[in-house]
Amino acid sequence: MDIKEIQSLIRFVAKSGASEVKLEMEDIKITIKTGSSDAGPETTFVQQIPMAQAPMQQAPVQAAQPAAEAASSGAGSDAKKEDDSKYITIKSPIIGTFYRKPSPDKDAFVEVGSSIGKGDVLCVIEAMKLFNDIESEVSGKIVKILVDDSSPVEFDQPLFLVDPS
Repeated sequence: MDIKEIQSLIRFVAKSGASEVKLEMEDIKITIKTGSSDAGPETTFVQQIPMAQAPMQQAPVQAAQPAAEAASSGAGSDAKKEDDSKYITIKSPIIGTFYRKPSPDKDAFVEVGSSIGKGDVLCVIEAMKLFNDIESEVSGKIVKILVDDSSPVEFDQPLFLVDPS
């Protein structure tokens, strides 16, 4: 199960109105908890269980079907894509773990609604025990944060939507 399938599952669960979903397969355990809109963002826990190569190849094939159904069930997804087209997407330049804060006891670098300038640090991505500051290449306002804190990210994965106006 890759990160895109997990993100599709999270969106599907959020839209369904369920408060908690647990999914356990041979090589992965996922718990998705959603609260009311006042409670803040959803919390997602993903735990990868190391196994031999053969079982790991079978699980993504089984998991691809629910993720595909989740993606196709969103009837308004085309309208959402058109609405997001006016925003600039800031993508991950590296593979690693996404962190919104410089350390657990500090405030997040940016929040939705934060004004940013070119060169401002938006987040850090940990790769091989090195923490890399991800700086903005544009000025604008953060419209949406697309990745949960402490989540794995892939190269070129969208992290933030920025309104340049």
